Amino acid sequence: MTERTIDTTKIKISQKNLQIDGYLAKPKTPGSYPGIVLLQEIFGVNAHIREVAERIAREGYVVIAPALFQRIAPGFETGYTPEDIQVGKDYAWEQTKASELLSDIQAAIDYLKTLPEVKKDGFGCIGFCFGGHVAYLAATLDDISATASFYGARITTATLGSDTPTLALTPEISGTLYAFFGMEDASIPPEEVDQIEAELEKYKIPHRLFRYDGADHGFFCDHRASYNPVAAADAWEQVKQLFAQLQAS
Repeated sequence: MTERTIDTTKIKISQKNLQIDGYLAKPKTPGSYPGIVLLQEIFGVNAHIREVAERIAREGYVVIAPALFQRIAPGFETGYTPEDIQVGKDYAWEQTKASELLSDIQAAIDYLKTLPEVKKDGFGCIGFCFGGHVAYLAATLDDISATASFYGARITTATLGSDTPTLALTPEISGTLYAFFGMEDASIPPEEVDQIEAELEKYKIPHRLFRYDGADHGFFCDHRASYNPVAAADAWEQVKQLFAQLQAS
């Protein structure tokens, strides 16, 4: 597929009494394109997330990346030092709530629906790290038909702002879910990966689960020391295959 030239812009997503910052990337060529919601890591809508948005848009999608920490730290964007990681973890795991995140993601989808070049049904979702966990949550939304969840930690043990694990929501997933894990990722033990796969199979959720030997947490991010180009390249091909069903519909 020939990559498209794209436009990018910073936007505001209206959500009740909140204005959520967002990053929008879309093809320049007029047409009808599926909408994709891109969910950040603990580092905010930073350079890596913007680059991923642009990469997906070049494949023929309109991509929106909402700021998931808008309520906590508007404009938050940080690097990858141990100090940065700790701040991001505190925001992600201690101060967000699943209900608010789902509401914000729905607001992002509703924003996409207002754009004339976006198909009005069959949306995709992709998330990394903290966003990988949130993507598993987002897969329960009626509008989401295809979800790519990258190394989402704590799916089996917690829900943001609640004691019930996000894994318990698996029966509510109505579309297809692809999940990607590095087998050297200490934050997601292999037994947790197996547990996620077992639940997806139990409830007959259309899915594929990818385990990459030698890959660590964050293997898709080429800004991080844990970047694994082999695993990242394969995962990207799988994501393209997953989202292609949105273009065909």
